[in-house]
Amino acid sequence: MTEYDAIVVGSGPNGLAAGITLARQGWRVLMFEAKATVGGGMRTAELTFPGFRHDICSAIHPLGMGSPFFKSLPLADYGLAWIQPDLPLAHPLDDGTAVALHQSLEETAVQLGTDAAAYRRLFAPLVADWDKIAREFLGPLRTPRHPLAMATLGIRAIWPTTTLARTIFRTEPARALFAGLAAHSIMPLEWPLTASFGLMLGTLGHKVGWPLPRGGSQAIADALAAYFADLGGEIVTSHEVTSLATLPSARAVLLDITPRQLLAIAGEQLPAGYRRQLQKYRYGPGVFKVDWALSEPIPWRAAACRRAGTVHVGGTLAEMARSERLVWQDGVAARPFTLVTQQSLFDDSRAPAGNHTGWAYCHVPNGSAQDMTAAIESQIERFAPGFRDTILARHTMTTHDYQRYNPNYIGGDINGGVQNWRQLFTRPVPRLNPYTTPLKNVFLCSSATPPGGGVHGMCGYFAAETAVAHTGSATSLARQSRKR
Repeated sequence: MTEYDAIVVGSGPNGLAAGITLARQGWRVLMFEAKATVGGGMRTAELTFPGFRHDICSAIHPLGMGSPFFKSLPLADYGLAWIQPDLPLAHPLDDGTAVALHQSLEETAVQLGTDAAAYRRLFAPLVADWDKIAREFLGPLRTPRHPLAMATLGIRAIWPTTTLARTIFRTEPARALFAGLAAHSIMPLEWPLTASFGLMLGTLGHKVGWPLPRGGSQAIADALAAYFADLGGEIVTSHEVTSLATLPSARAVLLDITPRQLLAIAGEQLPAGYRRQLQKYRYGPGVFKVDWALSEPIPWRAAACRRAGTVHVGGTLAEMARSERLVWQDGVAARPFTLVTQQSLFDDSRAPAGNHTGWAYCHVPNGSAQDMTAAIESQIERFAPGFRDTILARHTMTTHDYQRYNPNYIGGDINGGVQNWRQLFTRPVPRLNPYTTPLKNVFLCSSATPPGGGVHGMCGYFAAETAVAHTGSATSLARQSRKR
């Protein structure tokens, strides 16, 4: 008799999503987490001084609020509260001004002057159709339910960012705004499909904003875990799974891990051909991150940056394109594209009264040990003179630190693998159903499956639905035995 219907390995957003999806259908689910707390990329800790709460990985969550799966959950009942910054995003320019992404599409367009009409034409149809697009875009490759809406996205999404920005927009501020959005892809902006990231994140900004969770990203993990527990799920922390053979008997096993870990824990159980395919799976660049305890808010020259939850520090389209291209050539730019968030401006639980936190990272080659602290701080100082004078303490993380923190971040790759045209929908290997493996009733539910990286839970949701389809209803031996 099996004691559990399903075992889930890993408690990141996708592991928790998989567990919740199964538990909502009456399955008895046991989850293992190697670390002392749940969360994966959703953790918050006092990294600098007591009272300064820093998000270790994810910080701003447009996909968290825009995820069809998360929207179906009563997470507010479990303490999750979203905070909307005054502005979702600002992008400072060297003339002392900034271009901003407002939640209002019209306000965003108006500031772009000559490019106002082009911006409206690009984003208005996507914002109007987001609810139709979301489930298709945030899922595996399949026949779309809303082909016209998807076609509206697809026509532009396949473009390289540099081509779309220079074709659609005439002014540098508009081009820079879009390039900063697209650079979240962590790919050269000259590559096809990179425009899709800019389109998605811009659309989300207008549809749901770029919110942050009160108290830190750990609040998302805690709410998911509490809901999972109320559904009957069980979580065992500080338990690293090193072999599938050590797991309790269950009708389904769902793994929130990437191909390299699957090779390590499944070993010779996997067919040789599948092992070779996993070995070819490509991981992308890593990140170098800095957290600061600050004596005051970052002194941005541009007023819009002082109102924004997120600030893209990258300068022009050409400058950002060069920065992202160099990372793929095993180099780094002297002025790296840097993502900055300033949660304490809007959430007073993040720092002691009168103080603030800062959070920033840039992209670096996979496995890089290079210290980018000086380069990141110089970039911020470029647009916020006097920034260094506000620093009370700092905490840094290299790609090696990130892989130790979360084994899914191979070489510091926070997306669980490259999300280019070769791997976006075929991750981790080309299969009719990307969540299945050659092992009976063993499924992958990590960001190494579609739709890839991000705190949205959709990989876990689709993997759990696959497990149900492959193994049947929840009238398992475990449930039968509990009735006796």
